[in-house]
Amino acid sequence: MKEENLVESHKYNLWKKRLETNGMDVHRIDELYTRRNGSCEVLFSLLYTDATTPEGNKIPPICFLKGEVVSVLVCFIDQETREKYLLLVQQRRICDGSMTYEHPAGMLDSESDAASVAAREVFEETGIVVEKEALVKVNENPYYPSTGTSDEAMYMFYCELELSTDQIKSYHNTTQGLISDHEFINTFVVPFAEGHRLITNVNGLLLDYLYLKDVGDWDLLKQL
Repeated sequence: MKEENLVESHKYNLWKKRLETNGMDVHRIDELYTRRNGSCEVLFSLLYTDATTPEGNKIPPICFLKGEVVSVLVCFIDQETREKYLLLVQQRRICDGSMTYEHPAGMLDSESDAASVAAREVFEETGIVVEKEALVKVNENPYYPSTGTSDEAMYMFYCELELSTDQIKSYHNTTQGLISDHEFINTFVVPFAEGHRLITNVNGLLLDYLYLKDVGDWDLLKQL
């Protein structure tokens, strides 16, 4: 299988086009390291850039090329009590090696349908089948979690699932993830406010607030 060339990849050209659209004069881009997925497509890349702003200034040269990503808040609503629960994924992360609690998330790679990727990531990381039509998109334009060092562009979604108490409990502490992608994931079901306090990544915290604002759950919002 032939490896995808970095400069021909969707991620690279999407990033470079955005730079140029915003008036950046890109003089040079050096590929320091690239990792590819099982299909030999560019997964992410570490780049050294030489670029000038429209104001005539240089920008910091290092870019971690990751591309577009999705994050999905899955909210269980107990059919009897109406209490809300978060379905989180629990795994260790390279940021500090600690066990993290996160919303299901993943990379678009060369795909353009964010909702389809979001639905697939929910299934791969939690085992739950969610139709893409059931996902509510929070932001039409991407959010950038790390503007100084990465092109990572995030689209956020949420879905609400009304289940019985026993059904909700059945999704707790199941093993998920793709071993080929170095994913060792356990699901974690927890009352919403308690789950919010477990989340340490800013994207997850933001998505909690945006979801509650969108559905108008002001009482729960006050508990956070």
